[in-house]
Amino acid sequence: MNRVVHPIEVESYRRLRARLDTSHFPPLTRAVVERVIHSAADLEYAADLVMDEGSLEKAHAALHAGAPVVVDVEMVGAGITRRETVCRLKDGVAGPGLTRSADGIRLAYEQVGPGALWVIGNAPTALEELLTLDADPALVIGLPVGFVGAVESKAALRESGLPAVSNVSEKGGSAVASAALNALLYHPTSPEEKP
Repeated sequence: MNRVVHPIEVESYRRLRARLDTSHFPPLTRAVVERVIHSAADLEYAADLVMDEGSLEKAHAALHAGAPVVVDVEMVGAGITRRETVCRLKDGVAGPGLTRSADGIRLAYEQVGPGALWVIGNAPTALEELLTLDADPALVIGLPVGFVGAVESKAALRESGLPAVSNVSEKGGSAVASAALNALLYHPTSPEEKP
């Protein structure tokens, strides 16, 4: 992907790296950690994020091979650049024991099937619903935010054994979730490319 990096972003990364040594992270993990920190100006994400380099490598390959990207809310989709996303929240209907966000996830799964990358940055109930499906995801970026259900849903994601990017705290949100996906999207697919 040929991407022109704005000088402000270059300077932002220079300052980030001056304040935090990320050189010990494997390449894709480093890319995700740095882009999430960059999106939130929050260095604490370096110790808060949880991911596995092998899972990121497989997800990176799936993403660049054209796997669908599903988001829980339009705001996450708006933050993902240069890639179409699927969001069915507008079509979701709340019911007994089911939030509109959760129903949107069901509808999205019916549309895309297995093998998608799922990016959840808003609703813990969306992440909880995804975990009940046999979605066989390429990756779940589970970074919902909030004081109710966010920590628990992310813990359940880690316990599920699915390939994932999550974090331990209540922090999260649309900007950091889309940043994690963008890190994989922007990362080179060959040694000749520059990040």
